[in-house]
Amino acid sequence: MQIRTEFPYETTREDIRIPLPDGNRLYARVWRPVTDEPVPVLLEYLPYRLSDWTAPRDWQRHPWYAGHGYASVRVDVRGHGNSEGLPGDEYSATELADGVAVVEWLAAQPWCTGKVGMFGISWGGFNSLQIAALAPEPLKAIVTVCSADDRYDNDVHYMGGSVLAVDMHAWAATMLAFVCRPPDPQFVGDDWRKMWLRRLESVEPFIHTWLHHQTRDAYWQHGSVCEDYSAVKAAVLAVGGWHDPYRDTVLRLVEHLPGPARGLIGPWSHQYPDRGLPPGPAIGFLQETLRWWDHWLKGEPEPSGSVEGAGLSGSEISGSAAGSGAGSGSGSGTAAVMDEPALRAWISDSHPPATVHPELPGRWVGAAQWPSPQVMPVTYDFGGEPRPVRSPQHTGLDAGRYFPFGNDADLPPDQRDEDAKSVCFEFEVPERLEILGRARVNLRLSLGTPRGQAVARLCDVAPDGSSTLVTRGALNLSARHGRDRIEPWQPGTTQHVTFELNGIGHAFPTGHRIRLAVSSAYWPWIWPQPGSEEGFTLHPTGSSLELPVWTGESGDPLSVCAEPEQSEPLGVVQPETLEEPRPERLVVRDVARGAWRLEVDPRYGGTRIYPDGLEFSEDALETYEIDEHDPLSARTRSDWSIRLHRPELGWDAKVETHSTISCDADGFITTDEVICREGDEVVFHRTWKQRIPRTAG
Repeated sequence: MQIRTEFPYETTREDIRIPLPDGNRLYARVWRPVTDEPVPVLLEYLPYRLSDWTAPRDWQRHPWYAGHGYASVRVDVRGHGNSEGLPGDEYSATELADGVAVVEWLAAQPWCTGKVGMFGISWGGFNSLQIAALAPEPLKAIVTVCSADDRYDNDVHYMGGSVLAVDMHAWAATMLAFVCRPPDPQFVGDDWRKMWLRRLESVEPFIHTWLHHQTRDAYWQHGSVCEDYSAVKAAVLAVGGWHDPYRDTVLRLVEHLPGPARGLIGPWSHQYPDRGLPPGPAIGFLQETLRWWDHWLKGEPEPSGSVEGAGLSGSEISGSAAGSGAGSGSGSGTAAVMDEPALRAWISDSHPPATVHPELPGRWVGAAQWPSPQVMPVTYDFGGEPRPVRSPQHTGLDAGRYFPFGNDADLPPDQRDEDAKSVCFEFEVPERLEILGRARVNLRLSLGTPRGQAVARLCDVAPDGSSTLVTRGALNLSARHGRDRIEPWQPGTTQHVTFELNGIGHAFPTGHRIRLAVSSAYWPWIWPQPGSEEGFTLHPTGSSLELPVWTGESGDPLSVCAEPEQSEPLGVVQPETLEEPRPERLVVRDVARGAWRLEVDPRYGGTRIYPDGLEFSEDALETYEIDEHDPLSARTRSDWSIRLHRPELGWDAKVETHSTISCDADGFITTDEVICREGDEVVFHRTWKQRIPRTAG
């Protein structure tokens, strides 16, 4: 990682409040280049608190962009951080309308050229894409990282029409804790307590809304760009990682957006690709995005020949030369951004299973269009006698984290134990086989119950027997004809179902075996259906696996990755403590009861001390329990504690939340508790309990 302290422009920073049409004001931090000329604006807009939670990450990129001739602006969503107003549901119509107003306000400032770009990862990537679909005139380009175009089937709520137990609950509980954090008196003054109490009175746990919409209805269609790709007018650079659950959005955006679009998928987790967190390799992502901004917001022609600092450049790399001056920027590359392949993707070489890989071996390839004529579908037929699939309910404990963040226990371990609980089909690899895109399974199934789910995992099996998870997919069998409807299975009938696995770039080497493992359970990713302990019968005759085989030439480096650059870090200190750290993922088995418990420490941040004196501490623990033969025993729990402390102001605010979900055959039972304190005084305490009917879930 190269830390830049000198840039083409000197920079300034100030905190401002952006007025909204209804009179509320959003808190913003603006980094600007020192120049008398107006410059384009880059906007990052999300609810995660610019004055503390994302401040270390913000300092890595906003000053860097400002140093290269952009006003880079970080804004907190209404009702979060130090912004006024009340919080709402994620990606609400109000949030998006506010975002449009912010874009238009920024474009009208005398220091702006009138051209605006938006960028962000996860939530910020989501609303960049959604605001682009509202097409405010000043918004000319976006960079959307680890985001989704489909809020129902490619987010944290549902997968293949099934409830995502692992993140439906964990993320709802996380946001309950996050939304209850108070404004900071350092920035809002004595009104902080009044603002905090107004927010707390308005809080409603997200889980209530999400579980009340178990099919892909109008609620999920809102904000799903896949409903109308033509609404997006801005140029879109879509970025993802093969270890991020949202990566399929990159493939769909490149395929369906009618306007300018490019896709970039690396080996990364749910992180910006320059941060150097596993799995790598990291790239010079800021330099790469600068080329995108220069092209769309400054209209600068890119020089011929390589330029120092190019993040990922096009084919026919022949050398490099240094660039200089404020106008060129360190991100200019060898080819105009729209002359590069529509999709640049990393194909990982085979690697042994491990829960963390600092870097993965592999190579970059480029597809001039997507879908690509260089991807050939190859079908593997199963064959054989019918086979019962009755997976124990704890199948899936070795799935790894739904959202890998680069922690030590994020990725799936050896899959042999999971494979043993599944029905497997294997195929020899006589010569190296590369896949790029989404595999598809076609299954002929018989069910004795109206409900169930099928889960398919694609694994790379080495000669020593180790099984590395490559990709996976799931289908709620009542959603087999569409995610917008519920069609119970007629017990005793045999039917065909087809579903895709998540996209991947992977190479199977000679002598390995391709394994497709099919299970009827996948806890805690998939919430089990009543009666799912009976499983189903899989008929191999008529069932198959279809792989997207990449036939592009090997050995030609289509991309070159520069060393990542960032601006000088903020200087947050994480003090050492005497407490023994918890395991990131701990599996506990009660042998006598046949019960299993998974404990997860999400490792969001721990304790840190900021240069302005803020002491910020947070701790969370997620728990998932199930009896191996009883799908109705499934239970989740999430506990959070957060403390914000400014000793010099005598300010000490604490948030504590507890959330659970359990179920019976007919309903989900949710409980949520919030306790907020100022010092030792409880200023807010509320408990919610709801019973929500099980429909598709």
